Amino acid sequence: MSSAEPTEAEPTDAGATEQTGPAVRESGRGPRPAAPVPSPLPGLAESARRLADATTTSTALVADALARIEATQPTLNAFRHLRAEAALAEAAEADRRLAAGERLPLLGVPVAVKDDTDVAGLPTHFGCDGERPPAASDSEAVRRLRAAGAVVVGKTNSCELGQWPFTEGTAFGATRNPWNTAHTPGGSSGGSAAAVAAGLVPAALGSDGAGSVRIPAAWTHLVGIKPQRGRISVHPHSDSFQGLTVNGPLARTVADAALLLDAVAGAHPEDFHRPPAVRAADAARRDPGRLRVALAWRPPLTLTGAGPDPEVRRAVTALADTLARLGHHVEEARPRYGLIGLAFVPRATAGIAEFAARHPEPALLDPRTRSALRTGTRLGGRVVRAARAREVRQHRRIGALFDTSGFDVLLTPTTAAPPPRIGRFDDLSAWRTDVAMAAACPYAWPWNVLGWPGINVPAGFTRSGLPVGAQLLGPSRSEERLIALAAQLEDDRCWFQHRPPV
Repeated sequence: MSSAEPTEAEPTDAGATEQTGPAVRESGRGPRPAAPVPSPLPGLAESARRLADATTTSTALVADALARIEATQPTLNAFRHLRAEAALAEAAEADRRLAAGERLPLLGVPVAVKDDTDVAGLPTHFGCDGERPPAASDSEAVRRLRAAGAVVVGKTNSCELGQWPFTEGTAFGATRNPWNTAHTPGGSSGGSAAAVAAGLVPAALGSDGAGSVRIPAAWTHLVGIKPQRGRISVHPHSDSFQGLTVNGPLARTVADAALLLDAVAGAHPEDFHRPPAVRAADAARRDPGRLRVALAWRPPLTLTGAGPDPEVRRAVTALADTLARLGHHVEEARPRYGLIGLAFVPRATAGIAEFAARHPEPALLDPRTRSALRTGTRLGGRVVRAARAREVRQHRRIGALFDTSGFDVLLTPTTAAPPPRIGRFDDLSAWRTDVAMAAACPYAWPWNVLGWPGINVPAGFTRSGLPVGAQLLGPSRSEERLIALAAQLEDDRCWFQHRPPV
């Protein structure tokens, strides 16, 4: 990796349409007074190395993370809840363990998780308004984070029930893109993406049911991994959003994302899906070999006529050219998506209906959520079972790209458009919101239907300085190949050198 100093992009109309979210709350205490913004935190692996070498302390890293979060909250609004007192206490304990010679992959490193993930003692709002009781126990993913030694500093914002590729809502305001605060960081893991891109934490967990890790990663210049279904447990849910949703890491480098993936991977005893283990961090250090890469521009049928924005196409073409220069065979191809949307819609809306039905005050939900609740209720039962039964045939049809045509990896844009402005989707009906987001983000969701892995990698910037990304997609259980290829691209393109304005 290059040791060059990171550079900062020039902000473009940053702060336009300024809107601040509510202060981060912690039970029993109000927000801290504003303070100068500390420097961005080092990456995940670098933080772990400094802690192991005793060149920093967990207390210092966690204190810097908390200070940076609170100082940027009025502008970025990345967090819903902080664990300030608990995190500092856990950091002090991590320092004692480190001083005693204990070593764990993430011992003492601050991280964040998305607010669809249970953290004991904090409510899980999942982007919704209203009061919710604190979670009685950690989710399996958080339990594994703690077992690896990580310190969870807080929970990041998500749009309501993770439905949309933007992170805005009446419950918490708008989360903003660190590269340009007039624009969204994407969604639904927009809080996690904004937090990592701005250096508030070294890495964070998100979740991906239709691109909700990959889309915000693309729009904030991050690496975002959607792993194989079951790779990271979604427990206490057994089959989140009818099998569409998985948890995944967001980080500035492939090595950091792989390290976080290794730390949280593994099944809960009650999980339905239990793929064999992978060694993601090892794959990030491995030569991928010479691969056959299919480049696809046409998205699945969405009835929107969506295609890539010229600036997105330019950036993804340049990344494809890099792959060819690195020795890979790159060829345009068309995956046989068929009418995969007919399987996606019942599963997605039934999943929303299942979560929305648990809300204690349904009147507080966005009207678009209530519309999805009605649709999901109608499409539940036999229709959603039929949609899920089609998955095996979809594996065969789309998998022919790999099994018959002999490609190793599929490359597509992650989104068709650069990040939209804050408020772009305000006051739209449920139908118009669906059409607008299908036009902006038509590429990511089929891999959720299939349950297969994919990785967003930074593809570059528009002429106005907004990040865009590209997807590396593979067949079942192909994370190690995708990670190795992403790491090779990173070594060449050094995207980690670029940071948003402080």
